[in-house]
Amino acid sequence: MSKEDFARPTDVARPRHVGAPILRTEDPRLLTGNGQFTADRNAVRMLHVAFRRSDRPHARIVRVDVERAITGAGVVAVYRAEDLAGECKPVIPYSRMPNYYATPIMPLATGKVRYVGEAVAAIVAETRYEAEDALELIDIEYEPLGAAADVEANLSADAPLLHDEAGTNVLVAREFRKGGAEADLAAAHVRVRDRFRMTRKAPLALEPRSCSAEFDARSEAVTLYTASNIPGIVRDAISDALDLPGSRFRVVAPDVGGSFGSKGSLYPEEILLCFAARKLRRSLKWTADRFEDIASSSQAFSEIVDAEMGFDENGVAVALQADVIGDVGAYSIYPWTSGLEPVQVVSFLPGPYRIPSYRGAVRGVATSKPPTGPYRGVGRPISAFVTERLMDMGARALGIDPLEIRRRNLVREEEFPYRIASGIIWDKTGFQECLEAAAEVADYQDLRRQQESARRDGRYLGLGLASYAELTGIGSRIAVAPGMPINTGSETAKIRIDSTGAITARFGVASHGQGLETTLAQIVADDLGARFEDIKVIQGDSGEVPMSTGTYASRSAVLGGGAAKHASLALRDKIKRVASHLLEASAADIDVVAGKATVTGTDRAVSFRQIAKAVYSDMRTLPVEAREELEASYTYDPINGTTAGATHLAFVEVDLATCLVKILKYVVAEDCGRIINPMIVDGQVHGGVVQGIGAALYEELVYDDNGQLLTASLADYVIPSAVEAPAMDVVHVESASAAAGGFRGMGEGGTIGAPAAIANAISDALSPLGIGVSTLPATPERIFRLIQNAKSLSRGS
Repeated sequence: MSKEDFARPTDVARPRHVGAPILRTEDPRLLTGNGQFTADRNAVRMLHVAFRRSDRPHARIVRVDVERAITGAGVVAVYRAEDLAGECKPVIPYSRMPNYYATPIMPLATGKVRYVGEAVAAIVAETRYEAEDALELIDIEYEPLGAAADVEANLSADAPLLHDEAGTNVLVAREFRKGGAEADLAAAHVRVRDRFRMTRKAPLALEPRSCSAEFDARSEAVTLYTASNIPGIVRDAISDALDLPGSRFRVVAPDVGGSFGSKGSLYPEEILLCFAARKLRRSLKWTADRFEDIASSSQAFSEIVDAEMGFDENGVAVALQADVIGDVGAYSIYPWTSGLEPVQVVSFLPGPYRIPSYRGAVRGVATSKPPTGPYRGVGRPISAFVTERLMDMGARALGIDPLEIRRRNLVREEEFPYRIASGIIWDKTGFQECLEAAAEVADYQDLRRQQESARRDGRYLGLGLASYAELTGIGSRIAVAPGMPINTGSETAKIRIDSTGAITARFGVASHGQGLETTLAQIVADDLGARFEDIKVIQGDSGEVPMSTGTYASRSAVLGGGAAKHASLALRDKIKRVASHLLEASAADIDVVAGKATVTGTDRAVSFRQIAKAVYSDMRTLPVEAREELEASYTYDPINGTTAGATHLAFVEVDLATCLVKILKYVVAEDCGRIINPMIVDGQVHGGVVQGIGAALYEELVYDDNGQLLTASLADYVIPSAVEAPAMDVVHVESASAAAGGFRGMGEGGTIGAPAAIANAISDALSPLGIGVSTLPATPERIFRLIQNAKSLSRGS
C-alpha cells in the first residue's frame, strides 16, 4: 500500500448529530425482546435465593431456627446474621455532617428487625420454588419492641428507639440560616403560612430489583449482575465488605428496566448473594416479586413542612422560614445517607427566587418503615410544592396575579450567578424566559377568561403555575449527598478505534432508560468526526473504567457528555497526526468528518479503517514514531455543576360531585441547555410529568399505626395510566451552560414541577370555597374532606 492509495474523493459536509431527533439505538433490541435483564441470566448450575422477611415492624430477634429448612427439598444452604459473622463487615454510609448517625448496613437483620419486609434469613436452593417453599420451614421468635411508625411521635423522649446506640431517633439534623428571617417576617407587609405534607411513594420501576452473583472457579472471581444504576459504587462497597479485590470482583448493570432512584443505592441482597457465591463456589440469582419490591426497596420522600413566607407591599418576597420533619425510615442508605432527601428539602426551598432572608431547619427521623432513598427529583418535589404554594398564597393575599408575583421575584438575567439563601449558586439559566414562554404557549389570559366563564356556569376550573430550579451534573466541589466522602463529581470516557476501524466508547454511567447509548454516541460522532452508526457505547460495567459512580442526579449528559467530548477531541487530534503522514499534509490542514480525514479544500482523504490499518497492521506505511495507539481517555469534572430550570402550567377542573381532578391543559417550558436529542428530552419530560401527576393525585404508601403496609400491591397502590396522562405542550429554552458542550441535566424536572403546579391549580379552582391544598396526593377522599370542612366552617360562620 502506498501513500497514493489514501487519496480518495470525499464529501466534506459536516453532519451534526447533537440536536437531531435520532431514533434510540437501544430500542430495536428492547422492543423485540432481545434485551438482557438481570433476571435473564442463566449461569451453569445456577442456584436460587429467597429471603424470609420480617412480619414485625420493630422487634428483638430471640431466635431463628433453621433446622427444618436445611433439610428441605433442594436446599443447599441457609444463612442467618450469625452465619456471616467475621466474614462480612458492615457497610457504613459515612458523612462529615455534624448531628448525623450512620446506621450500619448488614446483609441480614442483626439483633432486631426494624421494619416489615426486612430480610432475616436467606435460603439457597436448586430452584426458586424450592427456596420459597423452604422459607415456611424457618421458625422465628420475636420480642416486640413497639412499632415506632409515627414520625412525630418518634421525636418524643419516651418513643421506642430504632437504634439504641444512636440514643435518639433523629438520625440527622441541619439548619441553614441567612439574615434575620424571624425579624423580617415580623416586619413583612403580608405573611402566609401553612403545614405542608407529601406522603411516601414507591418508585415502582417496571423491572423489580434483581441480582445474579456468578462465580468463576478458574479465576476465583465473582461477577455481580444487578439491576442498578450505580455499579461502581456497589463494586467498591462490596469489595470492602467482603475483602474482594477489584481484580476478582466486577459489577455489571445490564439492561435495566427503570429505576427512578430505587436502584440507586446498595442493597443487603447484593451483599448476601456475593457472600454466598464465594462461599458455595456457585452462581446464584434472586429476583424480587412485586410485593417484595414495594415492601423492601427504598421508598420516596415523606416530609412534613411548617413554612412561612413574608412579602412587602409590592409583592416582593422578603423572608422565608421552614421547619421540616423527614420520615427517613429504619436505616441510613449507602452511600447517600439519611440526609439525602430531608437536607435537600431545606437546601432548595428558596428555589429560583430572590429571597434575601432565610431560615430552614430539618430533622430526619427514623421510623419502622423501609428506608427512604433517592427518588426522581430528590428533595425538590416537596420544596417546590411548599414554595410555590406560598407564592400563590402571597399573591392571593396581596391581590396580585400568580404570574405577576413570579415575575417580580424570579432571579433576573443580570443577577447571575446568583447565590440563594441556602448557599446554592445558580449559573445563568432562563428562569424568567421559561415563565414567559409557558404563559405565552398556554395563552394564560385566555385560560383566565375560560375560568371566569366556567365559574358563572357553576364549574370549578383552576390555573396553577410552578417555577423551580435544580442543580444538575454536579461536580467535585459539591457532594450529591451532604458531607458524603465519595467523589461523585467526575466521569470517565475511554474511546478506542480498533484495527478494523470500529469505534468503541466506554463509560461508567449506567443507563436505566435514559437512552445513553444514543445520546453519548451523538456527542462522540460530532466531536470525533465519526459516523454515528460506527460507534458502539458500552456502559454500566465497573470493569470498563477505573472508577465511576453511575447515573443519578441528572448527571450523565453533563458529566458523561463532557467526558465524551474531551476524549473525542483528544482522539481526533491523534487521527489528524496520523492522517498528516498518510496524506503528506500538515495536521492543521486536516479535517475529520463522517469517518474520514480530509485535506481541507481537496479531495484527498483516508477513512478511519485505512488509518487503523496503517497504525496497527501495515508496518510500511508509517514511521515507528507516528504509530499512535488510537485511544483516548478523559475524566471530566465540571467542578460546580450547572443549573436547570422550568415553569410548569396546569389547567384543571375539579368535579365537586366525585371530587375527581381532570387535567385540561399542561404546559412545560424548560431550560436544559443545549439539547442533545429533542425526542429523548421530550420523552423524559412527558414521563417525568406523569410521574409527578402520580405524586400529586394518586400515589401513596399507607402504613397503619403498627407499621404494616396497607397498599402493598397494585390493586391498592394507584399509579396514573395512559388515560390519566394529559396532552402536553413542551417548550425548550436553550441557554447554553458553562459545562462542556453547553449541556444541562433534565431527567428529573417533570416530577419536581408537576405536583406544585397541580396543587396550585386545584387550590385556584376551589378558591371560591376558601380551600387550599396543603397535602399531596390530593386524592378524591382528601378533596371531599376539604370541601366538607369548608362547608362546616361556612355554616358555623
